[in-house]
Amino acid sequence: MNGEAPSQLARLSLSMPAELLARLDAMVARRSLPSRSQMIAELIRHELAEHRDAGDEDVRAGAITLIYRTDSGRVRQSLALTQQAFLMEVISSQHVFLEDDQSLEVLLVQGPSHRLQSLCDELRRIRGVQQIKLVTTTALLPPLHAYGAALLRLAQIGDTE
Repeated sequence: MNGEAPSQLARLSLSMPAELLARLDAMVARRSLPSRSQMIAELIRHELAEHRDAGDEDVRAGAITLIYRTDSGRVRQSLALTQQAFLMEVISSQHVFLEDDQSLEVLLVQGPSHRLQSLCDELRRIRGVQQIKLVTTTALLPPLHAYGAALLRLAQIGDTE
């Protein structure tokens, strides 16, 4: 298994819905991998590499793609409240209803890398979110984040007068 000695391996037990396990098994078979463990390790390595690439203060632009169940209004309300807490980072949002009581939402974002990751983590914690993916680039949109911060400060100054 990737040349790792057995003494370097650690065991992990995880639970998932049966349908998700069946899909994982199908992916393992399509890729002709010897085990689920190898596929899961590859997926984890990919996520860890993405997490490591961004410096905390690097300003990035990107998109967060979410798929979630819409069986109750609480999910959409929680998503909206979370996005509101990250108003400076969320540039726009597009939503579409899918089949089987699911929704797809894409958020265009820009801001410090640690804020974008925090937003993604907060959205991930919302019950009903099934998939979430943050993709970023160092190429930026016009400096909306900086202008927004300046405008927000001006508005706050105006409120205190």
